[in-house]
Amino acid sequence: MDIATVIGLALGFALMLLGVVSGGLALTDLIDIPSVMITFGGAAAATIISFPWTSTIGVGAVTKKAFQNPPSDLPGLITTLVSFSEKARREGLLALEDDINELPEEFLKKGIQLVVDGTDPELVRNIMETEIGNTATRHAYGRAWWDAYAGFAPGFGMLGTLVGLVGMLKNLGGGDASAIGQGMATALITTLYGSLAQNLFAAPIVRKLTRRSEDELVIKQVMVEGTLSIQSGDNPRIVKEKLASFLTPAERTALKDDGD
Repeated sequence: MDIATVIGLALGFALMLLGVVSGGLALTDLIDIPSVMITFGGAAAATIISFPWTSTIGVGAVTKKAFQNPPSDLPGLITTLVSFSEKARREGLLALEDDINELPEEFLKKGIQLVVDGTDPELVRNIMETEIGNTATRHAYGRAWWDAYAGFAPGFGMLGTLVGLVGMLKNLGGGDASAIGQGMATALITTLYGSLAQNLFAAPIVRKLTRRSEDELVIKQVMVEGTLSIQSGDNPRIVKEKLASFLTPAERTALKDDGD
């Protein structure tokens, strides 16, 4: 569970509710079913139109990644690649074949297998980087659903406000000032809903999914550089220093402590 996502959402809604109560409003003052249907339902409908049905069906699985904290041990990965480099220099590339099936990451398995099979280094890089590019494209397509929703929500919020204003103006002739004020308040709720849907949920989800994608692509890039270094027979210490450039200062310290 990604505690940052959970805390952020909980804090955002809590502060919103606190602001409402502190402003002298009741929570029921901000609940309007027609506004919910126009804003949230309209934005969802427009987003569904924008994508194939399979994208809408799969949006739940994509969204779940924003609430998960996938395990990532980049220093451990580098340590594994350095050990592979040592073994390859000592026993030859073919000696790595017995270790391939023990690797948990399919992407790395493929890269090491290509190296063991004697594939040209440039071809190895092209194959692995093509897969990285395809992965980035797939991630972008997956989060595009929420990106579109974030764009539509404020527009439908404004549309709901206009609908509310039309209803208010129709009753303007009645001369009831309180009814006019109530109508205006109800009309503005949809604008609130649209801004809330965009800024407290959809847009942050897109950013979190983008960060998840960036982290995964960095790991894959480490695998590419490590695999090619193993193939070229680089000194294990050089391999370690090269891959350590992908780490934060704290992670580099941990890697140094583990390796030395």
